[in-house]
Amino acid sequence: MRRNILPGFGLSLGYTIVYLSLIVMLPLAALIAKASGISWNDLTHLLGSGRTLAALKLSFGGALLSAVLNVAIGLLVAWVLVRYRFPGRRLLDALIDLPFALPTAVAGIALTAIYAPNGWLGRWLEPLGVHVAYTPLGILVAMIFVGFPFVVRTLQPVLETLERDVEEAAMSLGATRMQTFFRVILPMLAPTLLTGFGLAMARAVGEYGSVIFIAGNIPKHSEIAPLLIVQKLEQFDYAGAATLSLVMLAFSLMLLIGVSRLQRWSQRWSESRR
Repeated sequence: MRRNILPGFGLSLGYTIVYLSLIVMLPLAALIAKASGISWNDLTHLLGSGRTLAALKLSFGGALLSAVLNVAIGLLVAWVLVRYRFPGRRLLDALIDLPFALPTAVAGIALTAIYAPNGWLGRWLEPLGVHVAYTPLGILVAMIFVGFPFVVRTLQPVLETLERDVEEAAMSLGATRMQTFFRVILPMLAPTLLTGFGLAMARAVGEYGSVIFIAGNIPKHSEIAPLLIVQKLEQFDYAGAATLSLVMLAFSLMLLIGVSRLQRWSQRWSESRR
């Protein structure tokens, strides 16, 4: 008689399916059901309006750019925290998790106070022609703020377990530090970087609290898609709000699936080079 490796597998699987159904599948089903109540004319008017398209473009474009910047900066920060020992290292490591613990509304107010025209940094940036608060640039700053910890915390465990024998072998063969990094280390980190990229982008796409305070919420200029959804709810247009939510969900799923496939390809490619 063949026994299962894990005892109670059937019960655990049943609990998992029920839990996921209640937490994930049931709300999604309710969202689809609510969105199905919108008429075709209302749907085309909603998705074809310049305000909706501008908000979707700003949300996904800003999230994409912030994720790219977070990958570059997060790799540098994670490398410094793992490879070097210096005074204040533990404090800096603890500060990485600040966006996790800080309420998003508080983060938005703090960023606005810093980058407003009369803020700590804004008063120096304004004479230079750099306008951060109440512009798309402020939205980008807020998205970078909330997505940054995902990249660093994803990279740190991998960097800590990364064997240095490969680096020493490359350098013993005459490779420079730059060649060792780009040809040896970076290919091994590529799957992890893509994971951090996907997490940071997914977090930034749906961000609301820290963005609305610094965005200015000017239609077709600094208005994000989640704000449109909230406005639809305030107008009791539940079908329109559900439809916009489904559009954002569909785009997010396609992006995450694309990142996942790219991650698998990168992992197979890096393994083939070893």
